[in-house]
Amino acid sequence: MSKTTSRDGPQKGRNAPSLSLRVPEPPARPGDAPDFSHIVLDEAGAVQRPPVDCAPADTREHAFRLIRVLNDAGEAVGPWAPKVAPETLVRAMKAMLLTRAFDDRMHRAHRQGKTSFYMKCTGEEAIAVAQGMLLSPQDMGFPTYRQQGLLIARGYPLVDMMNQIYSNTDDPVKGRQLPIMYSSKDYGFFTISGNLGTQVPQAVGWAMASAYRGDDKVAISWIGDGATAEGDFHNALTFAAVYRAPVILNIVNNQWAISSFQGIAGGLETTFASKAIGYGLPCLRVDGNDFLAVWAATEWAYERARANLGATVIELFTYRAAQHSTSDDPSRYRPGDEYDHWPLGDPVARLKAHLIALGVWSDEAHEAAVKAAEQEVREAGRIADATGTLGQSRPSVKTMFEDVFKEPDWRLIEQRREVGV
Repeated sequence: MSKTTSRDGPQKGRNAPSLSLRVPEPPARPGDAPDFSHIVLDEAGAVQRPPVDCAPADTREHAFRLIRVLNDAGEAVGPWAPKVAPETLVRAMKAMLLTRAFDDRMHRAHRQGKTSFYMKCTGEEAIAVAQGMLLSPQDMGFPTYRQQGLLIARGYPLVDMMNQIYSNTDDPVKGRQLPIMYSSKDYGFFTISGNLGTQVPQAVGWAMASAYRGDDKVAISWIGDGATAEGDFHNALTFAAVYRAPVILNIVNNQWAISSFQGIAGGLETTFASKAIGYGLPCLRVDGNDFLAVWAATEWAYERARANLGATVIELFTYRAAQHSTSDDPSRYRPGDEYDHWPLGDPVARLKAHLIALGVWSDEAHEAAVKAAEQEVREAGRIADATGTLGQSRPSVKTMFEDVFKEPDWRLIEQRREVGV
């Protein structure tokens, strides 16, 4: 029977198929064998490097390829292999190891009741460390909560990071932020916002202001795969394209949001890098576990921004090895050993292999660096614990009246008088 039409519009016939809603499902759930067979990887060195001043359309292919530099032997190959001094790479390795040691220590601190919350970046250390070392602290980073390596690579005091996590008397942000939501203008680290999508339009706006003033500073932002589904992200891309904002827009595709996989945000339909195409922006898709690939792609985008050629979108393809946060249990939604099967491996192990291939590192040097990182974190923890952990120490009540207005409003003055501080 065919459809009939009434005064109210088309009517469904008896034999018309019913509609069904498609809900994306990850390839494996708890109890299943990890399955990454759907991932297509380019060989290291296979993707061409376009000129920095190319038209955005010339990078269309790069949205669907994967820039890789390190091969299985730890060698840097292909047109994207950057010229990075061995001593810089050694410094990067130590920063990555320090970041991992810091994560492990603070995760244990949460289990000991010393803080209410923590989020690790295990498996993603190469991203923040490479980009934090490459860009200047005068450029402004708009991070999410897995860029602690940005601060650590730049030498931000570990004790200050711990004090912020504990919200104690010496907390640099005076107890006003959730644990791990750091802020440091001097280190090019814009205050973290729990509403992650907001970081991207703020980064674009900051970059627009830099260009409007005729400054030479660049902005860089990070967002997860899940948050690209938020309107803030798409609004930011419009402004970045229209005004050629000098900004690097990173999408850290670590496969999982808090409990939903990247397909919920559109990752099964296309790559996240390809979201740039509709806005007329250049795009790169990069192996996020390859330190040299991250460095090279960021350097390309940085040179482009500094040359007044505008924004670049970079998808950093990686995997969240740990839980989303200490309030998350990933065993409820993915195989427990999934990270062990991640085809791009571990960023620390891959950089280690490269340094050994260069002849500037060894298993013994690596073990010594691991122990040195653990000792540095342990010493910082001793100092921060002495100041006080969660509930044992807190900023003075008077700080709640500070940093609100440049000149105190009369109401604040009166309220402070009433509190007696």
